[in-house]
Amino acid sequence: MRVLDVKSSALALGSAQAIDDVDLEVAKRLGIDVFNRQSGGGAVLLDPGAQLWIDVVIGRSDPLWQDDVSLASQWLGDVWVAALRLVGVEGVVHRGTMVTNALSSVVCFAGLAAGEVTADGAKVVGISQRRTRAGARFQCSVPLHWDAMRHGDLLAPGIAKRGGSITEVAVAAVPLGDPAFDLRDAFIDALP
Repeated sequence: MRVLDVKSSALALGSAQAIDDVDLEVAKRLGIDVFNRQSGGGAVLLDPGAQLWIDVVIGRSDPLWQDDVSLASQWLGDVWVAALRLVGVEGVVHRGTMVTNALSSVVCFAGLAAGEVTADGAKVVGISQRRTRAGARFQCSVPLHWDAMRHGDLLAPGIAKRGGSITEVAVAAVPLGDPAFDLRDAFIDALP
């Protein structure tokens, strides 16, 4: 497990996402670097202090390993639900097929994959996975702040092409609570 801290703003496009989904002038004006990551569908905006980002790596020999990609991160969703409960948020693991909509290929948090977590119908934990012969890396992102307008400005071309609105993206931000026992610590305590 690795906890990652974002030091400067960046927009991480999904592995197959086109750069023309981004208003590059807005990104430049806001000082936001744009790059493609090796996983995921839509973009994830990374800002210092705006998300809790934890990577979890397991090998193929790990008892948690699942060959079926749609089942592979459900155990991790269960860990997140337990961690969220410890900080007062009731979450639900999505166990069905991928839920997509007009904006899910543009904004990562617009869709819902197996293992991801919602609270009151809004996405609260995003999980992408990168699999190799050796194992899997699960990249988990929990928004601590969600700025819909900032996302909308940066991704305006992609949103316009698909005919949606950023206001359709339901995201629940989870503010870090008591510094002595925050969500990061709750997650660590909930790991098997």
